[in-house]
Amino acid sequence: MTTGAQHPDPTHFNPINKIALASLSAMVAETTTFPIDITKTRLQLQSPDRPSSAFQIVTGIVRKQGFTGLYKGLSPAVIRHIFYTPIRTVGYEQLRHAVVTNHDANPSLSLPIKAIIGGVSGVIAQVVASPADLVKVRMQADGHMVNQGIEPRYTGPFDALRKIIRAEGFNGLWRGVLPNVQRAFLVNMGELACYDHAKHFVIHNQIANDNIYAHTLASMMSGLSATIISCPADVVKTRMMNQRVDEHGKFKYKNSYDCLVKTVRFEGLRALWKGFVPTWARLGPWQFVFWVSYEKLRLFAGLSSF
Repeated sequence: MTTGAQHPDPTHFNPINKIALASLSAMVAETTTFPIDITKTRLQLQSPDRPSSAFQIVTGIVRKQGFTGLYKGLSPAVIRHIFYTPIRTVGYEQLRHAVVTNHDANPSLSLPIKAIIGGVSGVIAQVVASPADLVKVRMQADGHMVNQGIEPRYTGPFDALRKIIRAEGFNGLWRGVLPNVQRAFLVNMGELACYDHAKHFVIHNQIANDNIYAHTLASMMSGLSATIISCPADVVKTRMMNQRVDEHGKFKYKNSYDCLVKTVRFEGLRALWKGFVPTWARLGPWQFVFWVSYEKLRLFAGLSSF
């Protein structure tokens, strides 16, 4: 299935405004949905013999750390999105424009082509933003340690950066980058490609005009598809990034494949979708807040629709 032609943005080759607007929209979306993200991370890290519900995790955080405990790790998350989201969204537009230009006979793009473009854009963005993502996961896991009465490893994002580099080397900042990149490819296949295709489908079939209704419908479909596709990779990524050296100087998982196999072997296939509900509960609102904000800000700035 294909949708209508993609019209080139007259400001396409001057993406600075798009980068700034994407960063701002992502910061708003990340701050709004971060408590759901920390809940999802705790669900993925919990021991299979001591399961807790999302509600129990949230109430436990608030009881032991206060309301601010729900925002543990927000700083690196926001820093990450300052780089990650603009690179992937603007990169997607640039690649889409390049592909459309090379297909003048049929300027519309199929969903598989958009999926590949979205995945490639996500990979590039994630490689750049991976250190901030690592710090975010470590700080969120620290909050889990505090709940168990264990002293946290880091006092803040910069302390985390310093200690990671000192203990694991500069390359340690990219620990878990492979599962991170795998997840980014899948997430952006779902997020960018699905949002783009769904929005133009809604408009082309006159279900809604290019307005908040079309953006809302597209963002809901985008969040659901991204969650279904990426949740297994997200579980592997979280566990790989949070693992520490044991007393024998070894890591629990050798690589992402080893993590995947051990997770399924000891916890079952369903463990790959641990945190599915809070992940979806976060991605849905995140997609809505981001895309509606981004589309509106583009309109105010005199830019064309995404």
